[in-house]
Amino acid sequence: MLGLLSVRLRDGRWSAIGFKWPESWMRVLLIALGAAAARICLGDFVIEPLAGKFWPAPVAPALANEIAGNPKVAALALLIVWTFAAFGEEIVYRGYLIRRGADVGGASKAANWIAMLLVSILFGYGHYYKGPSGIVDSGAAGLILGSAYLLSGRNLWVPILAHGFIDTFGVIAAFFGFDL
Repeated sequence: MLGLLSVRLRDGRWSAIGFKWPESWMRVLLIALGAAAARICLGDFVIEPLAGKFWPAPVAPALANEIAGNPKVAALALLIVWTFAAFGEEIVYRGYLIRRGADVGGASKAANWIAMLLVSILFGYGHYYKGPSGIVDSGAAGLILGSAYLLSGRNLWVPILAHGFIDTFGVIAAFFGFDL
């Protein structure tokens, strides 16, 4: 909340972190779906198998084990992931931290990409509860979400939707008992 207040006071508008009406919602949706697909495929078929050679599988969030076949818990999980993960994490990591990190480097294109890389590492460590392979997996997710954010012209709706789609896919898979 302090970060949002800081943005409002410092920049005067939410569009400073990427909350802006896109020229094309279809473009935003396609970039978000592409980022979500890339993250799911990269995570499931590359990162988790490689990380699994060094560390145990990522630890699932506590609620994940209760979702299978339980519509109430699945609905609660969707509410939580869209509120705290999709909106909350994306506002903090992609919107606020990349913006402030890039400001330190003069807000150049290179500063934005360096800030995105550093924030992705921080994002990975922010998921330490998942264990070492989960940190690597989440860091890679941060790279994908951050890249989508920057490639979309810093439109925050792209990583919010992508993150929401990724986690919704996870909740649906858990509900139906798929081991992904």
